[in-house]
Amino acid sequence: MIVALIVGTALVFATAPFFAFRAMKAAARDGDGHGLAQLVDYPAVRQGLRPQVAAKVVPAPAPPDVWSDPIGAMKRAIEPIVPPPQLEPYLTAPGLYALSRGYAPGAAPPDAPALNLPQLRYWDPNRARFLVLAKGVKSADQGVVFTFERRDLFAWKLVQIRLPAKAAQ
Repeated sequence: MIVALIVGTALVFATAPFFAFRAMKAAARDGDGHGLAQLVDYPAVRQGLRPQVAAKVVPAPAPPDVWSDPIGAMKRAIEPIVPPPQLEPYLTAPGLYALSRGYAPGAAPPDAPALNLPQLRYWDPNRARFLVLAKGVKSADQGVVFTFERRDLFAWKLVQIRLPAKAAQ
């Protein structure tokens, strides 16, 4: 009896990241913002996505000078700093759902299979990586990689998404 309990606990401990991925995918499919907030570390995912989706660097114009444009300088000083808008499609519920099926946000066909099992790429007691390929894609470098990190004994959170090189451009 004790051996069965130990084996069962070890099995649940080892498969918890897979269940976290499935829960994140279901919450994204259903548009459950509260569920996604519990399963996704948005600041960490945003920080990891920023260099992948950053457009070519265009030199910004010089900021307004207090002496030549005082109103422009005041406006720039009080404007809120917001993340680049190109990240937001990846972090919405429909965007996360498309990524969890292996597609770029807005590019998933409506007939894409919902039962797309992720491939376990790496597992250790505190981190797990899953590779998701779109329908018909065979190359691992064209898949989306989700990295989950343990936050509690059985609680895992999404902390990074690695996009395929083609989608990041």
